[in-house]
Amino acid sequence: MFNLTPEQILYGLTAYVVLLLAISVHEAAHAWAALRMGDDTAARLGRISLNPLDHIDPIGTVLIPLIQIFWGGIPMFGWAKPTPVFAANFRRLARGHIVVAGAGPASNLALGLVFTATLYAAHWMGLPIRSTPPHPVIVFLVQGVTINLALFVFNLIPLPPLDGSWIVSWGLPRSIASHYDRIVEPYGQWILLILVFTGVLGMVLGPVIGLARAILFAFL
Repeated sequence: MFNLTPEQILYGLTAYVVLLLAISVHEAAHAWAALRMGDDTAARLGRISLNPLDHIDPIGTVLIPLIQIFWGGIPMFGWAKPTPVFAANFRRLARGHIVVAGAGPASNLALGLVFTATLYAAHWMGLPIRSTPPHPVIVFLVQGVTINLALFVFNLIPLPPLDGSWIVSWGLPRSIASHYDRIVEPYGQWILLILVFTGVLGMVLGPVIGLARAILFAFL
């Protein structure tokens, strides 16, 4: 488990840098969307920021990614401290919840596409895509695509505390959403942890992320 090569450690730490960027963009997007919807709580607290120190969570931003590095080499999942939102300030309550929740995953999808475009540019400029050992710039860009796709898909899972649960809850008619909330709120985070640490989540999401990456890399 801890018998990692220097190359694996390098890959893991490079991925960790990408993960910090992806998480910071994700939380800044939540804060910016909340401001656009009428709530300036996060903006006043300095959360519209790409500085990881403004968003860091000891468990989700430090412990869990480092466990992933020493367990398997690449940190694919993590989270920051929640972006504070005072929903009563939203001009339209349901729309505000959906837009603010959706802004995080959408930002990771957008960042993944930026990494993809940069990877294509690097390829056209002559950097080898499939060299041995791989070029460090290519490794960084491929990880940028993969990790942001993983965060995009992961955060759309409709289980608390992930963004997908807010999108589903406020996207449903309130009569139906109240039943959904009653079922998932008490147990959602425990179900999620079980899925993560048993590897079931990886088995389900892995093929989805792999397919999305294959489509993006189709012309490389």
